Amino acid sequence: MSIEARLKALGLVLPPGPQLPPGTVLPFRPVRLVGRRAVISGHGPVLPDGRLWARPGRVGDGISVEEATEAARLTGLSILASLARELGDLDRITCWVRAFGMVAGAPGFQDMPRVINGFSDLVLAVFGPERGQHARSAIGVASLPFGISVEIEAEVEID
Repeated sequence: MSIEARLKALGLVLPPGPQLPPGTVLPFRPVRLVGRRAVISGHGPVLPDGRLWARPGRVGDGISVEEATEAARLTGLSILASLARELGDLDRITCWVRAFGMVAGAPGFQDMPRVINGFSDLVLAVFGPERGQHARSAIGVASLPFGISVEIEAEVEID
């Protein structure tokens, strides 16, 4: 089954590019192709209309683990959308290599891996256990750009 068909079967829709705050300039590409690799810049959660999913507070203080896990899933969809725009076809992805997840957590919050599972579970559901398996890190940070609670960067191998 193609990745596009798999997304449709799972009821998933890729969002448009994110609507960043006015005046924001990002002097880099969301996805950089290097040989047989696509290196994905840090992405945040994007709603279906392109707005960033940003809430006041940090995970563990104002944002629940469940909400942050959903934000990680939305971040995964945003990454897939950027890959689709850059590659033209998500079936060009032969495997996921790695993911690096950052969670804006309250002091003492330590459940970052559970939050980033929202991303990993999405990738595994869409690409399957062979192509979707990836190395991963999940760390806590004091804050992230634009008030987002999750940021993820990744790398995939392409044909």
